[in-house]
Amino acid sequence: MLQNYISSRFTKRALLLLLAWGLILIATVQLRQAAVSNGGNQNSVFLQSSKESQTNQQPDSELDKLLIDRRGPRSEDELVREIEERLPSLPLSYWNLYRVKQQQSKPNRNETNQGGCLPRYPSIFELEFNNAYWQTLRTNNGTFQLFGAFYDVRGLSRIGPAIRIVGMIDRIEPTVRTYCQMWWENERYPRIVEILEYKYVWYKKWGNYKQGIYQPYVIACKVPQSHWHRGAPASVSLVERRCDTASNNLRVIYNRPPNDKKHDFAVCVKGLDFLHEDLSVRMVEWIELLNLLGADKIFFYELQVHPNVSKVLQHYERLGRVHVTPLTLPGHQPNVPGFQHLYLTKKTNHKRQNELIPYNDCLYKHMYEFKYIVLLDVDEVIMPVRDATWRELMDRVMPKALKLRNETRASYNVRNVYFLDDLLHSHGAFKDIPSWAHMLQHVFRSKNFTKPNQYIKCFHNPERVVTLHNHFPLACLGAGCTSYPIDTTDAQLQHYRADCVKSLKKSCVEYRENSVLDTTIWRYKDQLIPRVNSTLRNLGFFGPVS
Repeated sequence: MLQNYISSRFTKRALLLLLAWGLILIATVQLRQAAVSNGGNQNSVFLQSSKESQTNQQPDSELDKLLIDRRGPRSEDELVREIEERLPSLPLSYWNLYRVKQQQSKPNRNETNQGGCLPRYPSIFELEFNNAYWQTLRTNNGTFQLFGAFYDVRGLSRIGPAIRIVGMIDRIEPTVRTYCQMWWENERYPRIVEILEYKYVWYKKWGNYKQGIYQPYVIACKVPQSHWHRGAPASVSLVERRCDTASNNLRVIYNRPPNDKKHDFAVCVKGLDFLHEDLSVRMVEWIELLNLLGADKIFFYELQVHPNVSKVLQHYERLGRVHVTPLTLPGHQPNVPGFQHLYLTKKTNHKRQNELIPYNDCLYKHMYEFKYIVLLDVDEVIMPVRDATWRELMDRVMPKALKLRNETRASYNVRNVYFLDDLLHSHGAFKDIPSWAHMLQHVFRSKNFTKPNQYIKCFHNPERVVTLHNHFPLACLGAGCTSYPIDTTDAQLQHYRADCVKSLKKSCVEYRENSVLDTTIWRYKDQLIPRVNSTLRNLGFFGPVS
């Protein structure tokens, strides 16, 4: 009986195994047939399922969630406006207008210009650009890098209406003869005049007085008297031979407000070079303080800056309180981030010469718009001692200056005094002042000012100045570059630094050992702190809002 049970159990297992094996064979055959009928695609079932799921979804629903720019291509008019904003020296609108008129009009074979030639208006696509923002003229004795051109009709100018071009030439005392081709609207050919002067924006005793190094110049061309009534030309080209087709063409900038109504104060800031230094919070404090003092607008030039500094500048640009002009170094000088900073750090005189381009560009762009132009670094503030604003300060200063000599000065200078970082460290921070408020915290200064006319900064009179240096005018209209020294009881240049400039290393010991508490800036703290706090909060510097 036991044997029958074992035999029966074995038979059942064998039958079950045989049945399972048969089912596997049948399934394998069916799958192979399905694969063949679907072109050998073993994933067809999954693909079909995927397609069905896509069909059931709303079209492009996932794409709609992506945060991408959906504005589409720019129109040609939009591109023109964008280019003119980024490259104000390019006469793009005039070139477009001139091109259309050229196509519509027929040349007059009997028409000639001075010298018997008819120069062709250069196409913007044939201009020689250098490092994005410069235009080039190559001559047989030097290369010119041109940054901007301006129409000068100031009353004190003895040469009459003129075009002044700000740029650099790799020559000292250039001797090459060059010409201005001045282009007016509704005229097919230019008026051609020889350059009047190359005004050197530097003193040779300062160094770098060598051929082959780019030197700063303001180049002047007199407008022909026949065209004084025409106003500013649309553009100007600089050429070596009067009949050349130019390799450069600069829009002539003439920012004259209606009815000659001027604002009070413009501040110009040289090319910012803070690629790895996050000065954003200090920049907010500085901009807000200058606004309280009465600066109508701050004009920055930008080489390389930290992203947070860019965020701050863009914020104030949207508010209309600052304007930022991108800047590069011309010629063979480096513009690669990091390397450019190293170059400017090691090549101090090159740095200082390059700084004069944005300063003079700023002067000529805004000479008709503001009563005074102030050149400041972002660690400097002209602080009225007895007045609340620059306007009140100048109302106090002008009668004193006129009493001394009955004439307007080219500039009104303010003496420098150091507010060194470590002077605060020896006294300790102020608990009722936010820790971010660098200037409000640093109220210990050296007792002694730097010597008169050394490291000064000025309120410049744009009706008088022809060329500007960081600290004072170099060339002026009228009775020379007269400057009135504002008394230290009326104003001081507060200079916030970690250390003195290198040339004052010996004096710096004395400045540190003899310090005084100067809380003049605290008169603004009740307005300044809320303003800065609000801006920092809006820009997310305090972190996300919970």
